[in-house]
Amino acid sequence: MNGITMIYEKKHQPLLRREEFVLRIVKSLFVTVLIVFTGLGCGVWGYMATEGMDFLDALLNASMILGGMGPVSELYTNGGKVFASFYALFSGLLFITITGIIASPIIHRLLHAFHAEEK
Repeated sequence: MNGITMIYEKKHQPLLRREEFVLRIVKSLFVTVLIVFTGLGCGVWGYMATEGMDFLDALLNASMILGGMGPVSELYTNGGKVFASFYALFSGLLFITITGIIASPIIHRLLHAFHAEEK
């Protein structure tokens, strides 16, 4: 099977060696970092485009919403308010997604250890 259809080992296969498992976690963390920075970049761009904020203010607002804290600056335009609403919803879904990406190798390993066939 190719790498797309078989992400994890099947239950008849042995557990990964510790080094391979750590590499799997590092890959998951790398993917989540890319996703977070892409989401943050979208937020910065959105605040700059809709509210006319400079880079640092847009970065602060996007970071705070992405982190779940809420916006720092008051929003003045209708476009900025609409953007902030959708960005907040997007950030919540992004949090759920990255939690799943980070947790899935660990959960899979635990479940695989319980169900792996003994040789």
